[in-house]
Amino acid sequence: MEDGEASLQALTLARTWGGPLHAVHADAVEPFAPDAIAAILQRSADDLSVSAVFAAGTDRGNDIMARLAARAGLPFASNCIAATPGDVVGVVRSRWGGSLLETAALHSPRPVITVAPYTFRVTERPAPIEVDVKRFIDELDPRDLTVRVSEHVAPPTGGVSLAEAKVVVSGGRGVGSKEGFAIIEELAGLLGGAVGCSRVVTSAGWRPHSDQVGQTGTKIAPELYIACGISGATQHMAGCRAAKRILAINSDPEAPIMTNADYAVVGDLKEIVPAISAELRAARAAHAPLPGPLPEGERGQ
Repeated sequence: MEDGEASLQALTLARTWGGPLHAVHADAVEPFAPDAIAAILQRSADDLSVSAVFAAGTDRGNDIMARLAARAGLPFASNCIAATPGDVVGVVRSRWGGSLLETAALHSPRPVITVAPYTFRVTERPAPIEVDVKRFIDELDPRDLTVRVSEHVAPPTGGVSLAEAKVVVSGGRGVGSKEGFAIIEELAGLLGGAVGCSRVVTSAGWRPHSDQVGQTGTKIAPELYIACGISGATQHMAGCRAAKRILAINSDPEAPIMTNADYAVVGDLKEIVPAISAELRAARAAHAPLPGPLPEGERGQ
């Protein structure tokens, strides 16, 4: 399991199966080595005689669990939003970027399941029993450490993380150019948010892949998502459907994203986005605190 909201959702679903919950963290081996974590999971699951193994359906969670399933010769159900225990496990999976739900039967003595992030709200925080992994680490085969993280490359821009941001302002093809993202960056900065983009933008080289929101990019769940000049293809909506509110700005009233948006503005984003920024600056100026009294020697000058 990983830390964060996605892991809490996995734990919440696992708790519905009854029995004690045990946790092995994805950072049990540093630097991150998916084969090593999979080996530790397999041995700890055997040692504890667990009935199922759950993990967050994140990139790392799916990577580890796929390797665990291959090692143990067990079927693997990814991106589940429900799982019912039994001799035959019933699962509901999010498929095709969340555009459809699949009901399936999982025939396995020990189901291996990842839980789709942002699919339900965590109302309680389960407290699992932490597994002491020291002896399992000592038993690792050196080959399990062959694949591991060798370097972390910081994103080209600092500030708020795209995955954790409460506000995300994204631009698509309609922004027009790399330079056109200046107004997107300005609005995101005023809102204390992060800048995102669509796949076509990264393909054009206007923004790095780390900024991409979508099925093959980052999946986000901000309080507010502002999509500027983005058509709203299925792959993009798979990345932002967990947003609490979506504001779409597009010159095409028939763009697919308009039907998914809570608020829609039809018009030229190059006029609308700067206008929003100007209103935000004006509102802040109007509510700015009054300056304090001048020092004694400066009064009346």
